[in-house]
Amino acid sequence: MPVMALDMTGNFFLVGLMGAGKTTVGRALSRRFNKAFFDSDHEVEARTGVRIATIFDIEGEAGFREREREMIAELCQRQNVVLATGGGAVLDPRNREQLARHGLVIYLRATPEELYHRTKLDRNRPLLQTADPLGRLQALYTQRDPLYREVADVIFDTSRQTVQSLLTQLEPQLQKLSHA
Repeated sequence: MPVMALDMTGNFFLVGLMGAGKTTVGRALSRRFNKAFFDSDHEVEARTGVRIATIFDIEGEAGFREREREMIAELCQRQNVVLATGGGAVLDPRNREQLARHGLVIYLRATPEELYHRTKLDRNRPLLQTADPLGRLQALYTQRDPLYREVADVIFDTSRQTVQSLLTQLEPQLQKLSHA
């Protein structure tokens, strides 16, 4: 028997490093709470017609970050959505402000070692195309973890958890926060 979707108003925004499970968990949350799902990276790709790696190649990280900021500002204006943000979205204080103002922010946290295990074969992660991807993930974690924590309403560790297990833990927290 399928689980009935809960109807809860408000937006859920997922932040965290690449590979933390934002898109996977976001899709599951959108089904569970009867919300539209968006992934800001996928939306940028759909709008530009090219992969993010290509944007990085042509415009650099700064060009991509500006496109990302515009997309997040646009998506934050929608109602009743789940938005999986790119891992670096929190670098821009304007994104953090938009996310905090327009919904509940969920930080999906995992260790750099776990993230490396999940992403090591993915060639569509421009920031990991380096001689030491684990070292890069460790540096990104050190830089971004305080920013994720700053904007987060709730923090969940996704290491060694199934999506269903995570949803079981998240659901009561989100219901409590959305009615606060």
